[in-house]
Parts: sequence; structure tokens; C-alpha cells
Amino acid sequence: MPKKNPEVDAYIAAAAPFAQPILKHLRKVVHTGCPAAEEKIKWGFPHFEYKGNLAGMAAFKAHCSFGFWKGALVLDRVMAEREDGMGHFGRITSLADLPNEKTLLNYVRKAVKLNEAGIKVPRAAKPKGPRVVQVPEDLAAALRKNAKARKTFENFNYSHRKEYAEWIT
Repeated sequence: MPKKNPEVDAYIAAAAPFAQPILKHLRKVVHTGCPAAEEKIKWGFPHFEYKGNLAGMAAFKAHCSFGFWKGALVLDRVMAEREDGMGHFGRITSLADLPNEKTLLNYVRKAVKLNEAGIKVPRAAKPKGPRVVQVPEDLAAALRKNAKARKTFENFNYSHRKEYAEWIT
């Protein structure tokens, strides 16, 4: 019998009425596929752990999400690379948006086997050489006019310069 975390109970109880049956179903499926899974609240959302991170779920105002920590290895490539929601199953607004229970159970069991084997998700190779931010011309023109702003921008690390450039574009 899986041990349920009262914090996850409270999270589900506080979720929108449409989300509660979805979250309860996902919780049941994870515990059926991995009775030893531990429930935790991480980053404000329910997560399931078994020999490492297994899966996580969340409820929002108009949809839910569910995803596997090692989704790239658990799911087929199309499912793993979806961009229409935070999880691997897109925006879940009803139980009909999820694969059937047997399919979900197979995914959970596959995730469990990966964790038991200690398999990690392959990481993308870091780019070699210096990273250069493509500064939009309007930002570059503004920086040329203001020495203090230019110096501040140039002293930012790569990630911050990139974030500013992306925000402008």
C-alpha cells in the first residue's frame, strides 16, 4: 500500500474542481506502477520519487500537466518533445486527454526500470568556443549612445546578455 503525503492530499484538494480527478488518477497510476514511490512537493508541485526522480504533476487554472523526469527515454520522441504544455502530455483538461491506464502504467514501469538501472538522460554537448550573443541593432544603437549602459551590459554574463537580447527581439 503506497504511503500518501498529506501535502499532496492538500495540493489536490486545493486544485480546481476539473483538475482533482485528473491528479487523483495520475497519482493512482503512479502508485500502481510503482507502489514504493515516495510523494514529495518540489518546486511547489507534487513529484514522485523512486531511486531518484520519477515523475511530476501540476494543476493550473485551466489545465494540468504530467511528465516523467526521464521523458526522453520513457516516451517516444514525438511525445517527449511536445511543446504545448509543461508536461509530456500537453495541456490536460480532462481524463480523456491522457493515454489509457495501461499505456500510462507501462510508462511508469519503464521509468522505474530506468531508475533501478541508474540510467541517466543523455545531456546535450556544451558548445565549444566562445558563446556570442546576437545583439539586435536597436539595442546595439542604444548601448552605443550610453556608455554606462554599454559597460553594464558588457559586464553581464553570457546568459544575462542573451536574456536581454531575446527580450528585446
